[in-house]
Amino acid sequence: MSILRVIAVTDFEPTQARMAFPCFDEPLFKANFSIKIRRESKHIALSNMPKVKTIELEGGLLEDHFEATVKMSTYLVAYIVCDFNSVSGTTSSGVKVSIYASPDKWNQTHYALDVSLKLFDFYENYFDINYPLPKLDLVAIPDFETGAMENWGLITYRETSLLFDPKTSSASDKLWVTKVIAHELAHQWFGNLVTMEWWNDIWLNEGFATYMELISINATYPELQFDDSFLNVCFEAIAKDSLNSSRPISNPAETPTQIQEMFDAVSYNKGACILNMLKDFLSEKKFQEGIIHYLRKFSYRNAKNDDLWGSLSNSCLEGDFTSDGFCYSNSKMTSNTVSFLGKNTEIKEMMTTWTLQKGIPLVVVKQEGRSLRLHQERFLKGVFREDPEWRALQERYLWHIPLTYSMNSSNAIHRHILKSKTDTLELPEKTNWLKFNVDSNGYYIVHYEGHGWDHLISQLNQNHTFLRPKDRIGLIHDVFQLVSAGILTLDKALELTRYLPRETNYPALLKGLGHLELFYHMMYRRNISDVTENLKHYLLRYFKPMIDKQSWSDQGSIWDKLLRSALLKLACDLNHPPCIQKAAELFSQWKESSGKLNIPTDVLKIVYSVGAQTTGGWNYLLEQYGQSVSGAEKNKILYALSTSKHQEKLAKLIKLGMEGKVIKTQDFAALLHAIARNPMGQHLAWNFVRENWTYLLKKFDLGSFVMRMIISGTTSHFSSKDELQEVKLFFESLKAQGSHLDIFQIVLETITNNIKWLEKNLNTLRSWLLVNI
Repeated sequence: MSILRVIAVTDFEPTQARMAFPCFDEPLFKANFSIKIRRESKHIALSNMPKVKTIELEGGLLEDHFEATVKMSTYLVAYIVCDFNSVSGTTSSGVKVSIYASPDKWNQTHYALDVSLKLFDFYENYFDINYPLPKLDLVAIPDFETGAMENWGLITYRETSLLFDPKTSSASDKLWVTKVIAHELAHQWFGNLVTMEWWNDIWLNEGFATYMELISINATYPELQFDDSFLNVCFEAIAKDSLNSSRPISNPAETPTQIQEMFDAVSYNKGACILNMLKDFLSEKKFQEGIIHYLRKFSYRNAKNDDLWGSLSNSCLEGDFTSDGFCYSNSKMTSNTVSFLGKNTEIKEMMTTWTLQKGIPLVVVKQEGRSLRLHQERFLKGVFREDPEWRALQERYLWHIPLTYSMNSSNAIHRHILKSKTDTLELPEKTNWLKFNVDSNGYYIVHYEGHGWDHLISQLNQNHTFLRPKDRIGLIHDVFQLVSAGILTLDKALELTRYLPRETNYPALLKGLGHLELFYHMMYRRNISDVTENLKHYLLRYFKPMIDKQSWSDQGSIWDKLLRSALLKLACDLNHPPCIQKAAELFSQWKESSGKLNIPTDVLKIVYSVGAQTTGGWNYLLEQYGQSVSGAEKNKILYALSTSKHQEKLAKLIKLGMEGKVIKTQDFAALLHAIARNPMGQHLAWNFVRENWTYLLKKFDLGSFVMRMIISGTTSHFSSKDELQEVKLFFESLKAQGSHLDIFQIVLETITNNIKWLEKNLNTLRSWLLVNI
């Protein structure tokens, strides 16, 4: 018999502190907070600071008194009443770090403690500023709407973002936990110690914390090879930023709903990517000096964009200047790198072009002998140069782009700042091909006019290792983006992927496979059966040797594991008989063992998904879902349940999600998204949203991440004019109930682009497959 246990937890960001206590609930108003909490003896109370005393009250209640906080913003105040257990350790500087979880999950806290202690020491050393509180608690909350919240000294997490169960957590789960801990710990400096003045610059908190994931994990867990994962952070930003419905990084936000909408891929991902680009431009050493200057100068205060640019300019002033006024970095002046830094006065001028205007630039390169013609324009998906609105959407857009490029004739990295619409460069030597955006550190897309793409494709086919691994990933990404903008034809992009069966860099291989798999699912959802079948034959023909090499195990490096998961999932999605048979066999053994058999964690999701296709298997998985104490396992089971071909089973999942007992409220948006990705569930999920809009608004805030995920997750895969009209009419009918939300424009533009993509590329895909299968 289950026991009802109660937890009370606060989550104030951005504008909810006012719901708990009277306050000037704006980030600029910082104060010291003294907190007292009354509780029963069976519970413990936690807050930002350590407890100093407990007083016994009449009636058996206890009153905990906590130390006064340091000076901080209202949204960072936090307190919890719970019955959790903890595991603790001490950092090099003597700060006590504790991980809290419910008693039945306490044994899943050890990885988080190891990671937290390691990252904490790294941050104190990197920022050269000690953490100012005597303790830091990280708490796994059983039902938590956001991924995590950086309350100073009391960080709250979803269980899947903090807990790690070696028996059920996969390589990608481990990467996720490490990433979220790194993000929230970085906030203890970026956001908590130095806070943005107003929510229009929330990227100063979130962009920096996302950027510091890269720096900290690379330094502390090099075996996770996070560098390659970070590219996807930027690619996710580009996916949103290449829509006309995007917004600038710094954007006016006045109402609570507008403020909530600022917590998106532009603030987090794009913010991190332009910081990474600036670091590459300034050099890691100069960039680090600049952010230390920024943190010291604005400690316990608030800052805005210009304060950051000023600190980074000052760090450049501390360097040695050459006679032409440029600040050079010794760390970058290696034999194979031609490097310079811009004049210190240029940093603000350059970076405001990235923060105050929306979108992403396209750099067009044309080589004529040793002369290079450069041109920049705004990159837009789904708006083609022949469209009447294209020219108007290009007006007044100009970036200062720190370009990098390499040539086949040498390993040197060349640099040039493109500040005008057009420019000309003279190459130092003749070259067969050149590649712009070295290592994909820049936030821009590159198109090679003339024979530029042909030369690069030829090089990939002859010997792909002549190009750096991240450059190969960048080429794969850019070529498909250019197809979506109507600049390249799809057959050119598909030709580029022909080298992939020889690719030995797993992130590059996964990037290419991801695009091909996307096309397969698009065709399958639209029931375009001839193309679906031919694409399936093509994928199995070219990647079967690689699929057959995969073992159903947990062996190898992080990328061995991620590749194994991706390839075996692809094989089973394509109904490849050996994959289906092996997964069904493992599922049967697991079921016979009453769920006790340990299946390798990296294939667990695949095994469950195949098992869920029978009624007996689906029912057993639902039963196991209710019993599991591992959030990682529950996520895998829920995904598997959502792949059923039976609509009544999918409808049952939605009902359980609405009730919020078996399936927690925190997982409802992800559940709807998963069901919508299933061809049998795509309209079921969307119809549920339409019919239950008022109910959803009572459950979730209008501008919240959850509502945005529900809206986009149930509509963004649509690709027909009828579906577009249906979504449009529904949005128009809402009027005051949210029709002004940015997400509505994003969704309508996304569906329109899906329609245009099919109109422009379906016949090309069909013809190309007929020739190549």
